[in-house]
Amino acid sequence: MIDLSGKKAFVTGAASGIGRATALTLSEAGAYVIATDIDATGGAALAVELGDKAGGGEFLALDVTDPPAILATADAVTSAHGALDILVNVAGWDRTEPFIQNTPEFIEKIVQLNYLGQVRVCQAFVKPMIEAGKGAKIVNVSSDAGRVGSMGETVYAGAKGGVIAFSKSLAREMARYNICVNVVAPGPTDTPLFEGQSERLKEALLRAIPFRRLARPQDIADGILYFASDRASYVTGQVLSVSGGLTMAG
Repeated sequence: MIDLSGKKAFVTGAASGIGRATALTLSEAGAYVIATDIDATGGAALAVELGDKAGGGEFLALDVTDPPAILATADAVTSAHGALDILVNVAGWDRTEPFIQNTPEFIEKIVQLNYLGQVRVCQAFVKPMIEAGKGAKIVNVSSDAGRVGSMGETVYAGAKGGVIAFSKSLAREMARYNICVNVVAPGPTDTPLFEGQSERLKEALLRAIPFRRLARPQDIADGILYFASDRASYVTGQVLSVSGGLTMAG
């Protein structure tokens, strides 16, 4: 059993899907979870559920595409709780369409939300982690699209590939401070975002996945829990694919 009692965790994109499962899983393991999202309604419901878990938690509204808001939230959280023990970047978004149809606005949104949001959240919290001198765990959520590519998700795949390269480089810089940085790369997952895909695409993916089912948010959260725990204290700069065998690239 993984015990995170006394740990403080910060999770983005926590109002639904993978982020919600992650926030509840970390709190169930004993961590106090500061959950964030742009969805205040979903966040309020999550806060109630966190109150019933071992570690408890709270919800804060946060748009990870808003740099000043990230800095203000980081300052407030650090002032209230001290340096984080666990930081998990889950917030992300995509829409499947051919690359040649991508508008400049769409491309900008994809990069800001899926890549730069994680960069900025990490930068906002990592300095207090270093100053605290007690080590920490950072888990960034990428996608298998960022490892092997994905038709109709070209810019998204590029942004998620950027998350992997960023995380590996950050892991090298943070190792001297005993801060582990790792990546969980989900495959197709049964979330509200996936529900927006076409039925044809859903059926094709189900046929291609060896386990013949989509990942559940809990499947991804369990991988995140491992990287957030002391059981991964000698693991850094690594990418864990959680895709039911859909992708098996080295």
